[in-house]
Amino acid sequence: MRFLRACPQKCAQIVRLDLVISIALVAIFVDILLDSDYMPGRNSRFDYGGRVKRRHKVQIIAGICAAALIITGIIVFFSGKKSSSGSNNKDLAQLWKDGSYLAAFEVSEHELQEKPMDFFLLMIHGFSAYQIAIAQINNFDMLSYIDRAIWALRKAQLTKQGEHDGRIKYALGRAYHYKGPAYAELCVRYLEEARAAAFYAEDIPQFLGLAYASVHDYENSIVAFSEALNAEEEKDGPSDLLLLAIARSYIELRDASSARPYIMRAIEVSRDWNAIAQARLLLAGILTNEGDTAGAELQIRTVLSEGGENAEAHYRLGVLYDMRNDYYRARAEWRRAYSLDPNYTPVREKLNL
Repeated sequence: MRFLRACPQKCAQIVRLDLVISIALVAIFVDILLDSDYMPGRNSRFDYGGRVKRRHKVQIIAGICAAALIITGIIVFFSGKKSSSGSNNKDLAQLWKDGSYLAAFEVSEHELQEKPMDFFLLMIHGFSAYQIAIAQINNFDMLSYIDRAIWALRKAQLTKQGEHDGRIKYALGRAYHYKGPAYAELCVRYLEEARAAAFYAEDIPQFLGLAYASVHDYENSIVAFSEALNAEEEKDGPSDLLLLAIARSYIELRDASSARPYIMRAIEVSRDWNAIAQARLLLAGILTNEGDTAGAELQIRTVLSEGGENAEAHYRLGVLYDMRNDYYRARAEWRRAYSLDPNYTPVREKLNL
């Protein structure tokens, strides 16, 4: 905090020095004028009226000097404050640029006590809180910093500078994403407002796709995910996660024929076995609904043989046995799925738990 106090202290020292010197000069000046009554060659007994006039002039001059001194002090004080504020903002911006988010968070928090509606301080405070939040391991700590970020950024929006600032809207959209599906509508709102404000960030389409899916707007989810997918293909090739996200949205729209190509492509390009397992299980679900139980079972057993135990795979295998009226084996698969993941909702429903 030392650098925050350095400039104000220097300004205060300058003002105090200016006051002391000016008061001393005024005092000397007044003393000289008063002593002029006893200058050689002047008879004080016959110059009473002159002395009164001189005292009156001295009082006027002293008053003028005092007023000038006060005005000078005020000007110096406020110019010092302005200079201090500019210096502090530069230091704070440097902390942010250096990635010292915790220091930037604490400094801006201190400064906001004196300037609670300062746009720059609110912006840095909110941005720093967000960066600290996403670095947390504990979910409670993460949400605490996310709430602080939202508080600061929404206040920043109330200022003239922040009302149409796309950076603020983008950060708010991402912050609400981390608040969870219940806040997906706010995530959509602020990210769309950021785009309307001509703010660009390459991850906006992906966050929008997730948010639209959370509010069951799968058509807009597909549009957003497709935009993100096209951008990634131009750089590093298609993302398996985006391919699966698009496939899931199509499945929710009951458009399996459109979902299938994305699933097959994810299996083809992915090097992550978990993503491949998800793709094969999505494909197994489509094949099951189409009545191709043999094809569905092949996908499920591939997951189990190549990827190891999987609660969803055992659940879907149990569904196939159930469709074949093999209830004993169906329940055996569901119990196996439950042992792997007691919180897996579909299997709990099958076992009436």
